[in-house]
Amino acid sequence: MTPRALIFDMDGLMLDTEPLAARAWEVAALAAGVAFDAAVTPRLVGRTFADCRALIHDHHGGGDYPVDALMAAWHVAYDGIVEHEGLALKPGLVELLDWLETRAIVRGVATSTRRERARAKLERTGLWPRFATLVGGDEVGRGKPAPDIFLAAAQRLGVAPARCLVLEDSTPGLEAAAAAGIPAVMVPDLCAPPAGVAGAPPRVMASLHEVRSWLASLA
Repeated sequence: MTPRALIFDMDGLMLDTEPLAARAWEVAALAAGVAFDAAVTPRLVGRTFADCRALIHDHHGGGDYPVDALMAAWHVAYDGIVEHEGLALKPGLVELLDWLETRAIVRGVATSTRRERARAKLERTGLWPRFATLVGGDEVGRGKPAPDIFLAAAQRLGVAPARCLVLEDSTPGLEAAAAAGIPAVMVPDLCAPPAGVAGAPPRVMASLHEVRSWLASLA
C-alpha cells in the first residue's frame, strides 16, 4: 500500500553529515584537551544530545570525565566544519521529494537534532519549504529508540502511524519506528543494517533513488 505520508530522518539520511560529526569529535577532543575513544562514535548515530552526553560519559568511565567541555567543543568544531565544507544532500533526495510532491504525499522530518539546529540545516540546504512539519529531538520526552518522535510527527501530519512510512539510516531510528507501529525503510550510511528489529529483518535499500523506484512500483 502506498503510504499517505513519509517521515524522514535528517542527518545521514537526507544530509551527508555523519562523517562530519564523527570528525568533529576528534577535533573537539584535541581542542578541549579531553581524552576521547572514537569507538563510541557509532553508538551516537541517531541519538539525542542528552543521550549522546550520557553515552560518552558512561563510555569513558563516568565520574569527573569532562563531558560538558567536550560537548561544547564539539559544537564549535562541527559548526566550523560545516561552515567551511557546506552540507551535501544524499543522492536521490531531490528526485524523491519531487516524486512525492507530484503525488501529494505529505512529508515531515523527525530528527534527534535539536529543533533550532535542524531548522537551520534545512533552511541552509533549501529543504525547509519541502516539509509540512519538523519534530526535533528536544521536543519529545524520549529520544530514539523510543517511539515518541515518530508518533509526534505522524500526529502533526494528521496521518495514522500505520499509513506513514519512516526513512532512516540508524538502528535506533528503526527501533523507534517499530515501537511506533510505523513501517520503515533503512538506507544505511555509516552503520550496517541490524539483523532484526522488533523480531523482523528491516527493509534495506541502497539509496533514496531505490526508495523512489520502490514507491513508484507500489503506486
